[in-house]
Amino acid sequence: MSSGTKYYLSCYLSPPDTIESFSIRHDHAIALWEHGARTIKLRRYWEMERISGQKHHLWPLYSTRRVERVLTDLLAEEGLALDDISMTWGTPGLPRYREIVVPEGAEEYPMHSLSHLFSGLLMDTTIFKAEKIVALAVDGGPDRVLDKSKKQFRYAGCVSDRGVVRYMPMDSPGNLYSECRNVFAKEEGTLMALASATRTAIEYDVESAVTGIDLSGVHRRPSEDSVAFVRDVVAAAERQLDPDSVADGFSFEENLQSAVMKCVQRACELIMERNIVRLCAMGGVEPGDCYLSISGGYALNCPSNSWILERFGFKDLLTPPCPDDSGQALGLGLLGLYGEGVLEKSEFKLSHAYHGSVIPPAEEALVDCSEWVESVTPFDPEVFLDDLANGPVAWVDGASEIGPRALGNRSLIADPRRMESKDLLNRYKRRQWWRPVAPMVMEEFFEDWFDASHKSPFMLKSVQVRSAVAKRVPAVLHEDGSARFQTVGRDSNPSLHSALAVFNEATGVPMLCNTSLNDKGEPIVDSVDDAITFCARRGVEVAYINGRRVAVRADVDGMLDPGARKSSYFTGQAVVRDEIWDKWIAAGTSVAGLYMRANAPGLRGFDRSEKSVRYINRLAAIQGRQEHFGRAVKKFEEMFGPGSDFRLGARWEL
Repeated sequence: MSSGTKYYLSCYLSPPDTIESFSIRHDHAIALWEHGARTIKLRRYWEMERISGQKHHLWPLYSTRRVERVLTDLLAEEGLALDDISMTWGTPGLPRYREIVVPEGAEEYPMHSLSHLFSGLLMDTTIFKAEKIVALAVDGGPDRVLDKSKKQFRYAGCVSDRGVVRYMPMDSPGNLYSECRNVFAKEEGTLMALASATRTAIEYDVESAVTGIDLSGVHRRPSEDSVAFVRDVVAAAERQLDPDSVADGFSFEENLQSAVMKCVQRACELIMERNIVRLCAMGGVEPGDCYLSISGGYALNCPSNSWILERFGFKDLLTPPCPDDSGQALGLGLLGLYGEGVLEKSEFKLSHAYHGSVIPPAEEALVDCSEWVESVTPFDPEVFLDDLANGPVAWVDGASEIGPRALGNRSLIADPRRMESKDLLNRYKRRQWWRPVAPMVMEEFFEDWFDASHKSPFMLKSVQVRSAVAKRVPAVLHEDGSARFQTVGRDSNPSLHSALAVFNEATGVPMLCNTSLNDKGEPIVDSVDDAITFCARRGVEVAYINGRRVAVRADVDGMLDPGARKSSYFTGQAVVRDEIWDKWIAAGTSVAGLYMRANAPGLRGFDRSEKSVRYINRLAAIQGRQEHFGRAVKKFEEMFGPGSDFRLGARWEL
């Protein structure tokens, strides 16, 4: 550790050694911060799903000893030890844990929502200190792990005027997408894509319906209005659509869902419009003078982001590449730095997304999967072009991008001029044929190809492809002629930019198709072994790894399993887990009471005494009459309760 340099950790994990370890946090992540003389650097960012292989990782580390083992191993990758860490935020029970100082005026907002808010608000502190920002944190709902009491509001919005921040509660349209996920049993991203995959539509007065919707959680649970709205739209679609008259290639259910999601998307945009108008009025600002920051899972809604930017004329978008819960560790760290006053004299800028695990040199990394490798040769532009002509290739380089979307360092890339590219990419990933793939474009050419005036380095905007060139890149077009584009800069990703330049020089097209390098149900690959086994399993013949061409031998028997990830971190915890659970059950706590105790801030002060347990059980019985609580308890028992098929011990032998 260099003299004068300080290191911090912000961890979005389940708190160990307490009943709070059963709180349902997902998308666990750990951020390492480096504080130099006048700068803050995000040194490394570990998303636990990439390590464990569990999509949206939610398995707890039940003991402090287990957490320390993981932290020690991860820090060792950076040449550091736990003793080098000055402070830890975000997860009680960790070494050198410090409670985050809540910003003045934000006391009635959940820490989860504030973390989302500040992940965008502080992603460039020069802008934060010198400009005006309208910011919103909108998602499905907050976890309660860091809250000491019940909060009045659920979703935070604010206006920052040169660092002076004023807060206001928001309505979150994320609740509408959450309800659609429940109704249609599809991930929000799939439903968002399906909305623009067909032209099927229905007549529905969205504007009138949205007028009375309250998704703030202040007056009633957001689920009440979101459930009623979605069910009404579904009923309207069922009445209007003829099962015998559907778009070619789509089932009736997909057409119905596409029509419903068009209405839901429009409702979301109107709710966001209402939020923006209220925020600007509260802050006394004009949108054209401000930056816009959207965070929380809803910020992954690219069409909505672009619609809002165009509708109000904001200067640009301040949203990190990990705006969903995978970015909680980022926001908790920025909140911690802000609360400690570190950012008053130091600057931070998230200038790129490549802060994840680092791929070692190709020859060294290929040792464990050498049986699947035919050859390793240097990058050759002509060979690269021939490879793309033959089909998609894997591109794995340097540090991985953070967040749920591949931004070039853990990607499958292909020729955008051929519709076959889209078909092959979807086949390799075993997903619906209609799923769109995104274009990555050289930064200096994006305005020539897209109807956009701002860069999009984190793939968070969706715009029209210019009509004059659209026919040249059919593989990246949505049904409506739009695309979710990513700009690649020479400085932010020089190797990928060089590859794009090779393709542009040969074809006159400065872009390639891009989709994430992962199989169905898997997180994005985290190692060379993950990448090679994916290629061998799915028949991708070439992978470019740290600038080297790797010819991959296909798995001819079709039996190759995904590469093993670091499951040992999470196995062998049954005894500790059951001790925590059984002590509360032995005290007479019901499963519903356990759920309340683990997730309700107002009950954190209650122990296992007979009086406390009786009070907790009584509250749970009262809550149990509500449908939403019953569903939550059932999910909780499935995930953590003894005998459950979804219990940690059922996935691996412990």
